[in-house]
Amino acid sequence: MYSALEQKLVENNNFGLLRSDLKVNLKADNINKHKINSMDLIIQEKEHQRFLRSRLNSVDGDTVEIHDQFYRDHKLLLTLFRVLAVMPILRSEPGRITFSWKSIATIYAIIFWCLMTVVVIIVGKERIHILQTTEQFDEYIYAIIFVIYLVPHFWIPFVGWGVATEVAKYKTSWGAFQLRFFRVTGTSLQFPRLKSLIILISVGCLLCAILFLLCLSFLLEGYPLWHTLAYYHIITMINMNCALWYINSRAIKAASYSMALCFRKEVMKDCSASIISKYRFLWLNLSELLQSLGNAYARTYSTLCIFIFVNIVIAVYGAFAEIVDHKHGYTISYKETGLIVDVIYCCTLLFIICDCSHNATLGVAKGIQKTLLSVNLLKADVEAKNEIDLFIVAIEMNPAIVSLKGYVTVNRELLSGSITTITVYLLVLIQFKFSLDKTSTTSV
Repeated sequence: MYSALEQKLVENNNFGLLRSDLKVNLKADNINKHKINSMDLIIQEKEHQRFLRSRLNSVDGDTVEIHDQFYRDHKLLLTLFRVLAVMPILRSEPGRITFSWKSIATIYAIIFWCLMTVVVIIVGKERIHILQTTEQFDEYIYAIIFVIYLVPHFWIPFVGWGVATEVAKYKTSWGAFQLRFFRVTGTSLQFPRLKSLIILISVGCLLCAILFLLCLSFLLEGYPLWHTLAYYHIITMINMNCALWYINSRAIKAASYSMALCFRKEVMKDCSASIISKYRFLWLNLSELLQSLGNAYARTYSTLCIFIFVNIVIAVYGAFAEIVDHKHGYTISYKETGLIVDVIYCCTLLFIICDCSHNATLGVAKGIQKTLLSVNLLKADVEAKNEIDLFIVAIEMNPAIVSLKGYVTVNRELLSGSITTITVYLLVLIQFKFSLDKTSTTSV
């Protein structure tokens, strides 16, 4: 039996323990309430940010200008195109690129083109005179090649100024897409190292044109150095068109990678139907942007591919015919080396155009498809499953391809098909040459 004092101590002790337990429980409840309140505040803040982003409109040029990082990165390349009088488009107002026949850039382009036309015609007459008077096979081939290299100057009004309106719309759509990207993902679209890469490419285009023409001038006899004045802007234009295609393809690939990364993070946190629906429309916008790339530059790159194709056929035929004749023994002469340089140059241009398009096409669908197929359907509700099905159907029904207005699809198949066609033409030309050689030998 406890004494009265001991019982009182036990009761006081039990009361103290109970009070301390109550304090601990109250403190834990307060912490949990604080956490819940913090989570609610975070959710409310996210919803508020989404609401603010949803109010952004691509019609507002100032808002588009803030998010148009792609234009800021490749503005140097567009400036060089205006300097060469190839694409006289201007940033007429914030977030909007336009073309006008009355603009300063267009007037400058017409004056520059007319002045260079005089130089091209003077040089072209001399090259045609060589073509008409020469009796040597190698000089005849070279005369044809240099006349062909003058042709791109005369199609500038058709493939440059003639499509400037469509190119301006395509460039403007980039700003609208970047604003939509920010509206959906909450992050601004970035293009890592693109600006520094464009500076290197622009300088490289100029240096490549100079070195290419100086090499041909050195390797050829009877090719005055001043003749290169008619070719510098043409070769630079061809190089920059190839660089522009690479930059646009790289930008689309970077955009698709960023979108796939943001989509994956969102789906891992909340696989809701609304999020999947937003990214579905954003992906369709990116696919449309890729298709508009080919449509806007259809004339430019169709004529460029034809130019490259003809050049490769003639240069390979000339080099092969010279090597077969063994006029200089078993060593390759300077003239044959010049033809080989021309072939390598044109093949490099064709490879860059085809390979960049192929990589951009794969990049647009690859990351998104991988994320959609990795979603745990057991945890998704019915609406989310339906949105996933619609997303997959949208990817299948709207394949991301680069088509030059339906005439040709630019991918690696175009490269392999061009090689096959070139080989066929070369076989026909070589057989024709052999038959001519046999005829001349028989007549002698």
